[in-house]
Amino acid sequence: SVQSDHVHLIVKVPPKLSVSKLMGALKGKIALKLFNKFPYLRKNKLWGNHFWQRGYFVDTVGINEEIIRRYVRHQEKVERQEQGELALH
Repeated sequence: SVQSDHVHLIVKVPPKLSVSKLMGALKGKIALKLFNKFPYLRKNKLWGNHFWQRGYFVDTVGINEEIIRRYVRHQEKVERQEQGELALH
């Protein structure tokens, strides 16, 4: 789920893969693709020459996966409502 100021991902990761390496690879590849598609992002030093924030939040999902998916869907609805309210002002 992509929102205006953050991204939610549910990813299945094998135990031998480091979460920090996965996040570094994901952030790096996505930033490069976005810079290639939208070159002005690279020229505009809006983020101190970094596309992503340094940190990330990770949690494990077991039997609560459906609860997390519902939370993400709810966040999408909240963001759409907030954007609609801003458009009215």
